[in-house]
Amino acid sequence: MTEVCALLAINIEIVPRIRLVGFISYKSPWLHFKRTTDEYVLYFIKSGELHMKENGHSFVLRKGDIYVLEPNMEHEGTEHDLCDYYYIHFEHGDIRTLQVEDLKALAQYFIAHHDQSPFLEGKPVHPLVSEYDCCFPKSHAITDKARFRKALLAMNDMLQLYRRKHYNHSLTALRFTELLIELSRDNFMDELQRNDRYPAKSIGKVNGLLDYIHQNYPHKITSHQIESVFEGNYDYLNRCFKAMTGQTITQYVNQVRIKHAKELIETTDLTFGEIGYLTGLNDPYYFSKVFKKHVGMPPNQYAKRIMEEKKT
Repeated sequence: MTEVCALLAINIEIVPRIRLVGFISYKSPWLHFKRTTDEYVLYFIKSGELHMKENGHSFVLRKGDIYVLEPNMEHEGTEHDLCDYYYIHFEHGDIRTLQVEDLKALAQYFIAHHDQSPFLEGKPVHPLVSEYDCCFPKSHAITDKARFRKALLAMNDMLQLYRRKHYNHSLTALRFTELLIELSRDNFMDELQRNDRYPAKSIGKVNGLLDYIHQNYPHKITSHQIESVFEGNYDYLNRCFKAMTGQTITQYVNQVRIKHAKELIETTDLTFGEIGYLTGLNDPYYFSKVFKKHVGMPPNQYAKRIMEEKKT
């Protein structure tokens, strides 16, 4: 039987409205009150246990757990206990609940294919996912100590920002959006690790390699450089990379380069030679070949289509 995973998809081009940020530390056993809100509430547990029920579903939140309560659903405490936790109340104009059956396919899309359309192998990864979405879990457990410290620091930063003058609420919202993106990426990387059974250290290297590619794609990226930076055998890293993203390192590098090339064609009057140089594809023939492979047409035809669209 296929396991269905609950995610929340949020359009990150729209900044959420932060309604309230706070921290609660109970020194004696406490029971959460009963209520129904018209906004989302994110909980992050620092220590202890929080026993809750949402819309009839009971659960227990412990250290490192993150849970998002949804609006217009009744929730209440079910048991008294000690608990320290952060909470963030927020609103957003474009957020949806997703029930996902193939979480690995969605993970591969967001980790490696999100620079393109929301399709994987010609099929939509989810009918409600758009290219502007960040998909984060409704419920997530942070077990890694480094991730926990990072999340704790982010929560405290948001709390301090929120307590300052009113205009800092916008900065809080931006920091909150960053947290959701990080939470989404961590959740998807964990899913790929569970599916492909690679060590956590290798998963971390693939995660770092993704960032390295985006920072260095305008330059030549060699197997020797990757081995040196990530202290590992290139062939092994490439196998891990493909298992988790569905692409080889070279394929992903070229995908990133062509995405930027398209942006330059759409927004500048640079020549194709200049665009190739700025995207790490210096040879004009090779640039045209790779562009056509990824876009389905050569760069001159793509530029012509963009010009025609701007006239209409």
